[in-house]
Amino acid sequence: QVQLVESGGGLVQAGGSLRLSCAASGHFFRSYTMTWFRQAPGKERVFVAVINWSGDLTWYAEPVKGRFTISRDNAKNTLSLQMNGLKPEDTAVYYCAASPYEHCSRYGCFRERDFDSWGLGTQVTVSS
Repeated sequence: QVQLVESGGGLVQAGGSLRLSCAASGHFFRSYTMTWFRQAPGKERVFVAVINWSGDLTWYAEPVKGRFTISRDNAKNTLSLQMNGLKPEDTAVYYCAASPYEHCSRYGCFRERDFDSWGLGTQVTVSS
């Protein structure tokens, strides 16, 4: 497994931007499919974006398409989420997670159970 620590959350006004980071430690970061999920108050944790091991395949949830960009730097063991055009409904705790399964790298994975390493999350609050 890989250990994950998120950072970069905070309070921002609607229309603003934030960049989240996820630092990974442990072996073979480059072999993992990486993802961002989020959990709003009183709601279930939901998929946001996912990126394959090499970074050339990405998938996004419909509510964030065109506004969020997921990326990774395998040399630095870092996953990022650039969030632009933030809306109050983006308010949530954001989690990064890692999947060791090859089918996730080929086809994307969008369920919590496909990811076996999780960070503790970082709070993003968007004010109107």
